Amino acid sequence: MRHSILVVVIGLMAVAGIDGRLGAATDQPNPPTIQLAQISGDPEQPRRHFRVRDPADVTATVAEEIYSDLRDDMVKIYAMSGDALAAAYQKWPRYNNAPYLSKTHGQRYANNFANRLAADYGAFEDADTLPVGAVVAKDSFAVTASGDIFPGPLFLMEKMKPGFSNATVDWRYTMIMPDGAIFGTTRGENAERVEYCIGCHLARERYDHLYFPPKRYRAVP
Repeated sequence: MRHSILVVVIGLMAVAGIDGRLGAATDQPNPPTIQLAQISGDPEQPRRHFRVRDPADVTATVAEEIYSDLRDDMVKIYAMSGDALAAAYQKWPRYNNAPYLSKTHGQRYANNFANRLAADYGAFEDADTLPVGAVVAKDSFAVTASGDIFPGPLFLMEKMKPGFSNATVDWRYTMIMPDGAIFGTTRGENAERVEYCIGCHLARERYDHLYFPPKRYRAVP
C-alpha cells in the first residue's frame, strides 16, 4: 500500500515558525507537528534543526518501503525550489542501504547521496578532501509514533571555489523545506538561517567537515 504524503502548505512553515511549531496540512483533528526545541533559539536564526516530536523507531525494511513510496513526490517538491541540485540528487549514488533515524537532523529518517565529484565520500572516514564541485545531499522524512508520515527538508553541501567563505571553509550549505521553499543558503537567501550548520560541521574538520551514515547502514554503490 502506498503511503500518502501530508503535503505542506507553501508559506505555512514561515508563519508557524514564529511560535516554534510547524504543522503539515491535513484534515486530521490533531495533525503531525514539527516542534522547535527551546535550545534551537530564534526560528529565524536557529541554533539546531527543527525536530520531530515522538518519532517512531521503525525497522530498516519498513523505513525503506516508506521511502520508496515517498521518494518521487519528495523530489518533485524539492525541485519546486528551482535549485538544480535538488532536481538532480536522486540520480547520484546513495551511500546508505536504508533510511536511518538521524537525531542530529531533527529525529528524521535520512539518506545520503553524493555526486560524481564527491565519489570519494564512499571511503567515509578515509576519504580525501573533496574537490570543488563536490556535492553531498541528505533528504529526509518523518514517521511519528502515531503513524503519521510526512517529508522533511533536503540538506545540501556544495564545495565552492577557494575564497567563497572562510567561515565555512568554502562549503555552501542549503536547506530546502518540504514545500519547496529555500529556508536558507550560505552567502545567499536567508544565510543567517543556516549558520548553525557551520558550527556543527566545523567539528568535523578532520573529515573535510563531513558526516557519514551510521556504520551499520553504510553502503558503497
